[in-house]
Amino acid sequence: MCGIVGYIGHREAYPIIVEGLKRLEYRGYDSAGIALFDGKDLKVSKTKGKVVDLEELSEKEISKHGKIGIGHTRWATHGVPNDVNSHPHISNSGDLVIIHNGIIENYASLKQALTLRGYTFKSDTDTEVLVNLIEDVKKQEKVKLGKAVQIALNQVIGAYAITVFDKNKPEEVVVARLGSPLAVGIGEDEFFIASDASPFIEYTKDAIYLEDEEMAIIRRHKGIKVRKIKDDSIVAPYIQKLQLNLEEIEKGGFDHFMLKEIHEQPKAITDTYRGRLSRDKAIIKMAGVEDNMKKFLNANRIIIVACGTSWHAGLVAEYIFEDLARIPVEVEYASEFRYRNPVIREDDVLIAISQSGETADTLAAIKLAKSKGAFVFGVCNVVGSSIARETDAGAYTHAGPEIGVASTKAFTTQITVLTLMALRLARAKGTINSSDFHRHLLELEMIPKKVEEALKSDAHIRIIADIYKDAPNCLYLGRGYNFPVALEGALKLKEISYIHAEGYPAAEMKHGPIALIDENMPIVVIATKKGHYEKVVSNIQEIKSRKGKIIGIVTEGDTQVRELADHIIEVPETLESLSPLLNTIPLQLLSYHIAVMLGKNVDQPRNLAKSVTVE
Repeated sequence: MCGIVGYIGHREAYPIIVEGLKRLEYRGYDSAGIALFDGKDLKVSKTKGKVVDLEELSEKEISKHGKIGIGHTRWATHGVPNDVNSHPHISNSGDLVIIHNGIIENYASLKQALTLRGYTFKSDTDTEVLVNLIEDVKKQEKVKLGKAVQIALNQVIGAYAITVFDKNKPEEVVVARLGSPLAVGIGEDEFFIASDASPFIEYTKDAIYLEDEEMAIIRRHKGIKVRKIKDDSIVAPYIQKLQLNLEEIEKGGFDHFMLKEIHEQPKAITDTYRGRLSRDKAIIKMAGVEDNMKKFLNANRIIIVACGTSWHAGLVAEYIFEDLARIPVEVEYASEFRYRNPVIREDDVLIAISQSGETADTLAAIKLAKSKGAFVFGVCNVVGSSIARETDAGAYTHAGPEIGVASTKAFTTQITVLTLMALRLARAKGTINSSDFHRHLLELEMIPKKVEEALKSDAHIRIIADIYKDAPNCLYLGRGYNFPVALEGALKLKEISYIHAEGYPAAEMKHGPIALIDENMPIVVIATKKGHYEKVVSNIQEIKSRKGKIIGIVTEGDTQVRELADHIIEVPETLESLSPLLNTIPLQLLSYHIAVMLGKNVDQPRNLAKSVTVE
């Protein structure tokens, strides 16, 4: 959540910052702002709303010249979304200007102390407190900006990524991070600052990702100096070569990023198993697993921690690991796990799943598990992310950039990685025979083509969406491997259409949700032939007798459900353990088309953020 963009160099900063903010819109936000310095005046423009609103306001309010500037998209924490609470924030003297992602937990006590020293505050934000704290330290200690930032941050409790500059020193920018990502792009006599690399990929391929509790002083003609915030020790920065391409973050002819990403899943799944799966040699090879095989084989249990869609992928993995590898698995919400004093032992393996690799609750769960001696394995999509660095080992999903806030290809590629892991461990433990192992490899290799087949139902799904777009509620039912898919389908509908939806185990329907069913209630039932098919058919009959409207996800050629359902959506046949990879496709498309028909902002649904970097 929140987006940070900054520039210092020889170009005009305004167009770089505005375009960069647009690239970060996927993160979710409710207001936007920009600050520029032209060598004479500090110009600030900010507003509740979108970046396009900021552009319109800036045309009226400010001159858009300046070779140094910072911009921000805010997701409200302290203070409601309005113009005053929007970033950037300026210190009382008018000299310092800051943007901030995260939460300063002890802002109230800091604000009280600053108020006693004569500082006043225009906003309700913790960020305005921080910029005045930095100013106060600078004055009291008679130090330069970089040192003032370091001293101030040592008084702060919370999480942050900040960018701050002093209009009296327009050749210098100071940045710092703890818990929120921050990248610095290095060009020729210019530097770019952003929450991720997407705002500056056309200008430079060289980037530094700050680690937690690191800060950097960036001087235009003197380069970048990285230090530890705690002890002021110098850090040798590691410059990464970016692999991201500009084309990857464009819509590519699709109306929305979400639709593009739904259709990218055949390629994303292929990219995820490419180089790891060899059907001809009948092997799966994953360095993170191979190098730590003893940890997995000696594990008392596997604990999976995640949030949102990644948690649903973890639930699918629970079935896969227990079924194939016969290892006990517990799946936990990361946000609950860290606060309930969990029992963690040294022979536990914790798998942390996150698309962004920056999810604050999941990072906290990782640190807790490591402190107890558990082995921690990360599954994420973003190379160089915090989770990738914090874990003992891991595997990337190789899904490519996912810009739409509602995850789609993240879900299927996470399941792909976790399936590869379970199959490799099952082979090592001897809990799967050669024939079944080879059959799983063959089917997994065929999944991308089968996803392509499932995507061909798009026009049919659009018709169904039009029928049910005005329904106030919807129920999703599945069993076994596809119970988590029902949860994920309901989440997608909630996220982007704002229709209330619930996912439930089909057998649990009669223990409560059946009371909701009438002739106005659409019920999506995952009823593919592998697994508990006959039981699900019985559940459908129970719905039918209560006049519920049934949308059945069925295997190609199914006749039994066709006779009972009001609508059916066919998917190709596959193994039960791989069926979530196919059955989730029509649910993604159904949610997408309903949201579009209702006129919702599909890629940036209200109140949501792509990367949740605060608790």
